[in-house]
Amino acid sequence: MTTPSPEQAAVPAPAPSDFIRDIVAAHVAEGRYPRIHTRFPPEPNGYLHIGHAKSICLNFGIAREFGGVCNLRMDDTNPTKEEVEYVDSIMADVQWLIGGWADDRLGLKAAGGTPKAIESNGQSDFYLGPVTGADAASAKREPFYASDYFEQIYGYAVALIEKGAAYVCDLSPEDTDRYRGAPDRPGQDSPFRTRTTAESLDLFQKMKAGEFPDAARTLRARIDMASPNVWLRDPILYRIRHAAHHHTGAKWRIYPLYDFAHCLSDYLEGITHSICTLEFEVHRPLYDWILENLGLPRPLPHQYEFARLSLGYTVMSKRKLLQLVNDKIVLGWDDPRMPTISGLRRRGVTPEALRHFAYNIGITKYNGLTDVAVLEHAIREDLNKRALRRLAVLRPVKVVITNYPEGKIEELDAINNPEDLDAGTRKIPFGRTLYIEREDFMENPPPKYFRLCPGGEVRLKYAYIIKCDEVVKDTTGNILELRCTADLESKTGGATAARKIKGTIHWVSAAHALEAEVRLYDRLFTVAEPDAAGDFKQHLNPHSLEILAAKCEPGLKTAAPELRYQFERLGYFALDQESAVGKLVFNRTISLRDTWAREMRKG
Repeated sequence: MTTPSPEQAAVPAPAPSDFIRDIVAAHVAEGRYPRIHTRFPPEPNGYLHIGHAKSICLNFGIAREFGGVCNLRMDDTNPTKEEVEYVDSIMADVQWLIGGWADDRLGLKAAGGTPKAIESNGQSDFYLGPVTGADAASAKREPFYASDYFEQIYGYAVALIEKGAAYVCDLSPEDTDRYRGAPDRPGQDSPFRTRTTAESLDLFQKMKAGEFPDAARTLRARIDMASPNVWLRDPILYRIRHAAHHHTGAKWRIYPLYDFAHCLSDYLEGITHSICTLEFEVHRPLYDWILENLGLPRPLPHQYEFARLSLGYTVMSKRKLLQLVNDKIVLGWDDPRMPTISGLRRRGVTPEALRHFAYNIGITKYNGLTDVAVLEHAIREDLNKRALRRLAVLRPVKVVITNYPEGKIEELDAINNPEDLDAGTRKIPFGRTLYIEREDFMENPPPKYFRLCPGGEVRLKYAYIIKCDEVVKDTTGNILELRCTADLESKTGGATAARKIKGTIHWVSAAHALEAEVRLYDRLFTVAEPDAAGDFKQHLNPHSLEILAAKCEPGLKTAAPELRYQFERLGYFALDQESAVGKLVFNRTISLRDTWAREMRKG
């Protein structure tokens, strides 16, 4: 493989090309907007998952590529499902993923900021923009919140009532659904559709004042109950909900629906390109109807849709992920088996690997299932370049080299990373008693078995060739130790160092070994589409986590959370957050090879 020159290495990879970027590029070329302004608007009702990573990389990537800004907004219109914990986790995950890549494009508002009254084209208007540039360094900033716009959104609702475009409806939730009809038959007018403007205004004010119980009344748009698009059949704009809100407290007793708040939040922030996943395509006519019927003075945002990420061997529904957490199938939202960004972080996936996957996965208008092997390849490719090589034995069996002097300790040279010559070498201790992997020894090996066996030879990496002379067992037949002899001239520089041996295994000096808890994580599900039919939990992988007591080389005593390690021949590992002085805990990020593909070929 040809090594790129420094000049070639300095050239950034070209940005992806897709239909949304083509649209943005055309708008930039014609000067349609003074600045491209996107947004990433998660609902704080759960932790972000890898599907959100695709959206983050798209929205922030466009802002990065076209010199724009991407607002981080909490679309927090449902107080019964939203929590400060989720807000904090979203903020941390976004900053982790875009750090050093697009963090200069992150749009945050001044802490406590709300929309300011302005004049646009001779009309009263409202706007809330991000604090960016030089001001961002000194200002106290926070995400945007849809809940900060509740006063303005309420005012917009009043304006629709006054125009005769909205009315207060007394139908129950069940009757509202029944009157809506179905895709193959028109809806039926609510008996309250002809309610006068004055009565609707009065009732809506009383709804706001908290005079009615939950679900007693709603505010609905007056559009078209016969529309082939069911989302235009007088959709609900506001509902009564006597619940405290994580951000506004007990101030409100009515809350806007997502569809109503979303488009207005985009407008208030000056968003130019509102990029959503494909399921919102049928909502776009409502998005446009609301903005157009309010006669707003500034240019209106436009919604664009792309296919969401569907990843094999996982579930992406927040509801199902919450079920895994609540049912204690996993240990929390940041369990390393979860497809959440915080879970991937804890597992040891780097932001560079996740960005490489999410940024280049492709933006299309059709749904499809992405093979999880694509993500795993991106992770392996990233870790192979950065991971420090270390020796660790996960399932140890003792080896005594009988012809090696007792008490003698050698310091052998070991390579830190063959992919990075600047990483240098380290010293590892070697003595008479070692640990090797249990699976690297077999008493009755099959043909073409090149690891250790009775009478067979194997090379210890960075050290000597050894031959197994004796297997010591307890009374029940369990192996206690292997007694071997070493070719003491076979180490690098020795007379027999060039002797050809087909098998090379790793090892750890018993006298210097560190104890470590190693958590071997694997795919959470056994099938590519666990929620395709039936209960997704029936496809849980019973072997998704295995916890082992490992022996590690002493160099791992100074392991750091920000570093990544390859335990040679075993996989890539990262220090877990539960590690402490005297208690090393490592998570396996990923194996060295795709063992699932090998098993599939066997089948």
